[in-house]
Amino acid sequence: MQRKAYVPGAAVLLAALLTACSSGSGGGGAAEDSKAGESTASAATAQPGKYRTLSDACGVVNHGTLDSLLPGIRQIADQTQRDTVYQGEATLTYNNDRRSGCRWKAESAAATDHLFVDFERVVSYDNRVSDDDRAHEVYASREQAADLPEAGPGSGAGSGSASPSGSASGSADSGASSSAGATPSSSPSSSTSASGSPSADATETQLQPRTLDGLADEAFLDDQLSNSQQRTVTVVFRTSNVIVTIQYDEQPAAAGSAPSSEDMQDKARKLAQQLAGSLG
Repeated sequence: MQRKAYVPGAAVLLAALLTACSSGSGGGGAAEDSKAGESTASAATAQPGKYRTLSDACGVVNHGTLDSLLPGIRQIADQTQRDTVYQGEATLTYNNDRRSGCRWKAESAAATDHLFVDFERVVSYDNRVSDDDRAHEVYASREQAADLPEAGPGSGAGSGSASPSGSASGSADSGASSSAGATPSSSPSSSTSASGSPSADATETQLQPRTLDGLADEAFLDDQLSNSQQRTVTVVFRTSNVIVTIQYDEQPAAAGSAPSSEDMQDKARKLAQQLAGSLG
């Protein structure tokens, strides 16, 4: 008589275990893929900004530059008083590594001049957004608030625009206050000659509020003249995750005489280049 095949219970249990192990190996592979994905996400975390600290704003402008922007300093006879003006007045801040600002003021027989310099280090608290990208967003909001004129046909960044800006410069969080009743900036007149010298209109166009080329990562300049003939020139630029604001204003002593837009813009831009260089 033929015997039927017989599989012991132990053998059935062994087969079940082998099947389970085989299925489990696939789960292990999925777990490794998950970890690899987590590593990839971690590697993609946005990088911190270049700057971790800030310079003291009251110590970044040398005496020669202050003499140029604030001529009244040289007219102060008392050396102690003059040194006090050179030192400037630090703006209130709760964290010097995040914000540092300073103000200077000097009066002369011709005018009263003010200078304000502000450093802001921007930090992103979103791991998906780098400090530089966040700083760009902050800078862009300030440029938009300045309401710069649109560039005319054929004009590039930094070349100005044919249409005047009616907005005031700066922003509340930068600590720079705008002049009340601001009107479009006026520029020094220049006559047209047969030799091809620029006309007054061309000069005025070049001095309009505008974005600036060749200064840090991005920059703009605003120029406003108030009803009282106080001119305020503001330069804002960004280097990596630091935003620098320069506000330079002058109120003439004589009524009816407006400060030179070209002269004030030139001084403000030179200071901006110096500060950008000091940031490295």
